[in-house]
Amino acid sequence: MRLMHTADWHLGRTLEGRSREEEQEQVMDEICTIADDAHVDAVLMAGDVFDTVNPPAASEALFYETALRLSNNGKRPVLIIAGNHDSPERLEASRPLAGRQAITIIGKPVLKPLIVPIGATGETLVLGSIPYPSESRLNECLSERNDEESIKTAYNDRLAELFQQHAAAFKSDTVNMLMTHLFAAGGKESDSERPIQVGGAYTVHSSVFPKSAQYVALGHLHRPQTLADSAVPARYAGAPLAYSFSEAGQAKSVTILDASPGSPIAMEHIELSSGRPLVRWRAEKGLEEVHQWLEEGRDAEAWIDLEICLNEAMDMHDIQALRKTRPHLVTIRPIYQNNLVEHDQQARSKLPIDELFVRFYKQQTNGAVPGSELIHMFMQLIDDQAEREAAAGSDLHETD
Repeated sequence: MRLMHTADWHLGRTLEGRSREEEQEQVMDEICTIADDAHVDAVLMAGDVFDTVNPPAASEALFYETALRLSNNGKRPVLIIAGNHDSPERLEASRPLAGRQAITIIGKPVLKPLIVPIGATGETLVLGSIPYPSESRLNECLSERNDEESIKTAYNDRLAELFQQHAAAFKSDTVNMLMTHLFAAGGKESDSERPIQVGGAYTVHSSVFPKSAQYVALGHLHRPQTLADSAVPARYAGAPLAYSFSEAGQAKSVTILDASPGSPIAMEHIELSSGRPLVRWRAEKGLEEVHQWLEEGRDAEAWIDLEICLNEAMDMHDIQALRKTRPHLVTIRPIYQNNLVEHDQQARSKLPIDELFVRFYKQQTNGAVPGSELIHMFMQLIDDQAEREAAAGSDLHETD
């Protein structure tokens, strides 16, 4: 069977108040097209359908339309779990109608996996489906002790138990997978993920994933990535759009899985092209450099985060003129030279004394590098001076 793994759509999300609705419509259309072109037999959506528990009506309409298209009017199973941003009850509200179109929605953790017949291949998918498993959604207190380490251990143990309970239904003649929405240790975060763990308490180790699973479909982290230290293939599909400038330059994708009972999973990552790229500009030469880039049409279709180095404050006319020239300038952050000098001084203050000496020597000699003997001699002088100051302090103390 051939499966698509996607996650973290975050329908309704904005970028610093700028609407991404058009981009989200484009990327949902692209995902549906990929599912058709790749002849996908089932779709796994690993949580965070929406960005808030009370999404805009347009975002809900886009979700229903996308789910229906992905299901190919009931011919292709679509399996969806709630993420930490989703309202489980709101997401499940459409289950009576969705079920008629082969769309299965699970809002809160359940005790049994989904058993999904794949008509196109005559095979069966057993999918342990665990929506975002917070304490409240698990409906239990994980630890009597209220310290972070106890909660973390109890949470890890509880999820291991829950995952194994689902894995008990895995069989040798079925395709066996797990889908969940959580933060696994070793995953690389982005600024656009609002934390679901407090002080690391809701972090799990990849050892909780059952070794009998052929693949673990993860949601929550927006950077597409496969966990390096997992004993079973475990992957975050990532968000289909970049939702913060910390994701600038990241390739977004969906994951296509070819699976057969008892065989290793074959993975293919299909990059997504929809949506405006997010880029960062740093204008070291001030406004003149920014105007030059604008005239050149640099990153014409991108959302832009601009840092601009200045000697004096920008006035509102300059800011308004930039935004009028390029409406997709999201942030404009002036960096003044005094701040740069102060930042450089703070950075230098943290360097080892020998590194400071090397930098000073290079400045005084137009780039020459001091030899090891000279550095050693300098450090010896520093040590001798420190000893003399310590001895003088001791003599003064005795006199007192």
